[in-house]
Order: sequence, then structure tokens, then C-alpha cells
Amino acid sequence: MGRILGIDCGRKRIGLAITDPLGVFASPLETVNADQFDRFIDDYLKTVSIDEFVIGYPVQLNNKPSESVIYVEPFIRKLKKRFPGKPVNTIDERFTSQMALRAMIDGGMKKKERQKKTSADKISAAIILQSFLDKKSNERSAGKLK
Repeated sequence: MGRILGIDCGRKRIGLAITDPLGVFASPLETVNADQFDRFIDDYLKTVSIDEFVIGYPVQLNNKPSESVIYVEPFIRKLKKRFPGKPVNTIDERFTSQMALRAMIDGGMKKKERQKKTSADKISAAIILQSFLDKKSNERSAGKLK
């Protein structure tokens, strides 16, 4: 069974997270420059099998796409074209940056480390991925209850 890769797609940087082998928990993986993503993913896929992707989709409070979709939509299309056999899922990424900051503070990360955008990006990716995993788990549980 392959893993799921979570992606927090930004214009400059892309935060990445990965599931454990059982697909239960998400862990921060890496933050890469957007222009280095293709090379990173090619190298990473040589060692780890990925079954699907989850990308945080930028949505405003009124449930309409935010301005950031102009960066995310082309990335999604490119990913689907590069990996046609792997599902590319999206999930609402509202508040993930604030949640990542809170997680870093609660985890005792020093202020200097928290100021590094790379830390927040990969933690945001982990939050996005864990939200997706929780949603799938809840849907499975609801199906069993019927």
C-alpha cells in the first residue's frame, strides 16, 4: 500500500507532508522551492510509493475560491498530467497557516524557528493531509453506521 502526499502549494514554496505506511497519520516532510518540486518529487518517488495526492485548496470565508487559486489550479492540472494514474484530491485549506503557527507554539518551537516560513509550510501540509485522512475516516465510519 502506498502513501498519500499532502501538499500546501504556494507561489514560492511548497510544503509537503506524508502519511505513515498505514495511511492513518500525517507527518511534515519537507518544504521545497516551487521551481524545485518536479525534481524533488521524482527523487522522492524512487524511494517511496505514493498512491494519491492531497492539495490544500484556497477558499475564502464565503466558500468562494481565494485569489491564490491562480497558482494552485495550474499546479493541480500539471500534477494530474504528470501522474495520470494517481488521484489528486483537494481539501479546504482555510486557517491552516494559523493552525500551523499554533502547533509550533504549542510544540515549544523557538520564535526564531517559527519565523522560518519553511517550518510553517510543511506543518500546514501535514494539517491539510491529516484533515483529509480524518474526513475519509469519518466517511467510512458514517457508512458503517447506516
